[in-house]
Formats: sequence, C-alpha cells, structure tokens
Amino acid sequence: MAYLSDIEIAQACEMKPITEIAETAGVDEEYLELYGKYKAKIDYRILKENKRADGKLILVTAINPTPAGEGKTTTTIGLADGLRALGKNVIVALREPSLGPVFGVKGGAAGGGHAQVVPMEDINLHFTGDFHAIGAANNLLAAMLDNHIQQGNELNIDVRRIVWKRCVDMNDRQLRNVVDGLGGKANGTPREDGFDITVASEIMAVLCLASDIPDLKARLARIVVAYSYDGKPVTAHDLKAEGAMAALLKDALKPNLVQTLEGTPAFIHGGPFANIAHGCNSVMATQIAMRLGDYAVTEAGFGADLGAEKFLDIKCRLAGLHPSAVVVVATVRALKLHGGAKKKDLGNENLAALEKGLPNLLQHISNIRDVYKLPCVVAINAFVTDTKAELQLIEDKCKELGINVALSEVWEKGSEGGKALAEEVIRLCEEPNDFSFSYDVEDTIENKLNAIAQKIYHADRAVLLPAAKKQAKELTELGYGNLPICVAKTQYSFSDNANLLGAPKNFEITVRNLKVSAGAGFLVALTGDIMTMPGLPKVPAAENIDVDENGRITGLF
Repeated sequence: MAYLSDIEIAQACEMKPITEIAETAGVDEEYLELYGKYKAKIDYRILKENKRADGKLILVTAINPTPAGEGKTTTTIGLADGLRALGKNVIVALREPSLGPVFGVKGGAAGGGHAQVVPMEDINLHFTGDFHAIGAANNLLAAMLDNHIQQGNELNIDVRRIVWKRCVDMNDRQLRNVVDGLGGKANGTPREDGFDITVASEIMAVLCLASDIPDLKARLARIVVAYSYDGKPVTAHDLKAEGAMAALLKDALKPNLVQTLEGTPAFIHGGPFANIAHGCNSVMATQIAMRLGDYAVTEAGFGADLGAEKFLDIKCRLAGLHPSAVVVVATVRALKLHGGAKKKDLGNENLAALEKGLPNLLQHISNIRDVYKLPCVVAINAFVTDTKAELQLIEDKCKELGINVALSEVWEKGSEGGKALAEEVIRLCEEPNDFSFSYDVEDTIENKLNAIAQKIYHADRAVLLPAAKKQAKELTELGYGNLPICVAKTQYSFSDNANLLGAPKNFEITVRNLKVSAGAGFLVALTGDIMTMPGLPKVPAAENIDVDENGRITGLF
C-alpha cells in the first residue's frame, strides 16, 4: 500500500483561517497578531487578564530515541486531536523545529502522517522569525563583548575566560572552534572563539522561561559572558546590553498560534534541544494552553531521561507547574533495536530482541512513577509490521508494573487512532498524584548530579573531572550552587555513551565541564562527548528539499 509523504498530506489539508482557530481556543481579537492567514502571535497579557482556572497538564515523553523513530511529536498531536474528538477542550503546546536538523538528519519536525501541525513548511523553516531574533540577540551580545575589549577593556575581561559563543541555526561543524579578530589591531583582539547552534544558546532558554518583557530583561542582564582577571563574572548588564537584546526579542517572546490537520489549536514556541539544553517549549505557551484549555498537551525532547527530567526538575520547578499525567511513547521497532536487532530486520517478528530491549521502556516508566510520583500510560506508536505477539509482550510486561498500554494509530488514522490513548489519559488525569522532584535544589552541585545519575540514569555515580570539580567550587562560591542542573548528555542512552543501549548498569556519568546559565536560572553539566554544535550527516536531508516555480516546497520529510 502506497502512503502519501508527510508534506503531501500537509499540503492537501484545507486549513482554517487562524482567526477561526483563535476563536476555538478562546483568544479574543485584542490578543491576536496575524502573520498571514494561518499563523498568529498571541499577546501574553492574556495570562494576566484571563482569570479562568488552569486545565490539566499532560506531558508526552518517550524511550531513548533510535534510528527506527518513536513518533513523540506525532503522538502528542494525535493525542490532542483524540481528546478533541471525544468532546474535550484541548490545546497542544510544542517546540519550534531548528533549521539544523530539518536540513540535516531528520527533515521536517511538525509531526507525521495524519497527526501534524500546519502550515508544515512554514513551521519547519522560518516560521515567524523567532529563531532569527534569538540568533541576532545572541550575536549582538557577542559583538558588544568583543567591542568592549577592543575599546579599552574597562571591565578587565580575561580573553582566555570568555564563555559566550556566537550562534547560527544550522548544523555546521566547521564553526565549532574558530580563531577570530585577525588582521591587525583595527580588526579586534585575536582569540579562540566558537559557535553554538541557536537552540543551544542561553538566549533560547531565557526566552522559554521568561514571563514578560521586564522578566526577559532581568534574565538577559544576568547572563554571564566572561570572567575578569580577578575571577569575577562579567554579565550582559555590565556591558549594558540587555535593553537592546530585549528590543530584538520583544515579538519573539509572544507564543505562535497554528493548528493541527484537524483544527485543534496549537501553540508552537521556543525550541531548545533536550540533549544540549532543557528541551521544552516556552513556559508562556504552556501556561496559556493551560489557561485556555481543560487539557493542555505538551512534549519534552528526546527520551524521558533528558526531556522529561528537565521538564519536571527545571521547567515545572521554576514555573510552578504540576502535571496531571505522563505519556511514554515507544515503538516495537525501537525496542527491538535496543535489544540488539539490526535495523534491516526490524520488520520481522523478534520476541527475543523485544524482550531484551523492553528494560529501556520499563526503566523510564519506573522513573516517572516512582521518582516523580506521576501516573503514566505507555503509548505504542503502531507500525504495520508490529505483530500481535510483540504488542502482547509489551502490554504484559507493563501490566506487571501496573501500567496500562494504549495502541496509538494517529499516524494513519488521525484523531480516530488516538481515542484509546485519550480515554486512558482522561482517566489518569482524575487520579491524585504526589508530584516530586528528583533532587533538592538546595543540595550541593555534586549531590544533585549524583541524584540525577543514580535515580534517573541508574548509574553508579557522577564523576566530576578535575576541571568540573574546580568549576563546581567556583560556581558555589559565586552564589550559583543552589540552581537546578541541566545535564548535556547523549540522547541515545541512559548513560553518557551513545552505544550503551537498553538499560545499562555498572557505569558512571563523567562530567567534564560545568557552566552557569544565570539568565535561564540553571547550571549546565557537559558529559561525555556531547557537542553544542551538531554537524551534517553524510547525506543531509537538504539534498532532497526543493521548491518549484510556484513556491511549492517538496522533500521536506
């Protein structure tokens, strides 16, 4: 049976005017800023002026990703459509895709099949310009930093201890490490520099956690860009940069409103990666979704060890959010990969490989239920190659833990394929829960790292290399020791080694570097070989993307 591609399905959709979607969501015209017929921004004043009680918050997360795919965004969208098909008032809140992966590894990132957000091409490309604004603000700060040094260095900045990088929203390994300021005195101070991808910029995290323009400016002002020769942090405020940066970000701060293929309102705003950042859409988009909907469905990036951990330990902690239920997405195919099956053989029934890979799913379930004390359901994202015996094995193993399993067929059937999952989510949302964090934020940096490593990754311990130990001591002395921690780690494994699949035991998490994101309000711990600037694969998705004389885009997944 031949299936249409995601972009073909999206382009065949007859979208509703965004004014109609806003009306469905309960957004008055005074809060609506149109970006054409099918996109709009929402003035965040709606949060302060709409006094409606908040709805239930549902988090969608997943097992550790594999090349077989898990379909977390697809499931999130399909669940929201399923809830709406059951007559529920629901809003979905998602991250914006980054151009780097869109043109690099994965192609489009707006869901799949009959569970997508549209206009799919706009969302995957420039959308409303948020990422460009973030990049401009980031690079303005970098330019002001280097200009300050060039103009006499009144702040006594140690050029060997500059921690602020430039950024670009494209996978470009060539820019990871550069030397700039060459060409003589008039062209700046020569120094080692580098680029992060835009989604790894602290500006992205700041935007996603800010509540309004005054809060945005206060967070921007706290960003640490360098250290002086006597070891004092130098901030964006010291460079008098926060006002100009906020001016560039004032429109990007407003959440974007679009729609699913079935007309469910969708906020798409912010997009930090979960492997190198905190992996959640903006707090503001989530809060508006909760204020307007009886159910707000959102996702967190990659597996639950990254996205869900950061959503719960960082975003929920800082924003005072309390989730009602969690969905853990898995596929039979991905679990067989975790169990050692070859990618070319995933279409064949293999109960032995599936049983060997199942501990990955079961460990994520245990973390959600036993560490965070939240009710959860497993959503099996269905493939035509799944056999009845394989699906039954997953259901049996989950039921041993007291967890229900729902088959999600939203890729093929849209909302109709998401009703079973939606019904279980509705049931879970009525259960009381005792939501808890995985660590005490007032504990020491090393103890917090150990708590994450042991409780969430099931490692023996976190090992801080000498440089990280020194940084932990310095950061504590500077007053940053009581911040939550954002671990930068490979998404493919519970460990910091991408090759250790399943649910590995007897390993350590190696922390090689610690830095403060004072504006965002958390510490970043770099582990393993994680990089903040990805590279393109041997065959980039960009090779298949094209546009015809009428402006119609093809090849975007």
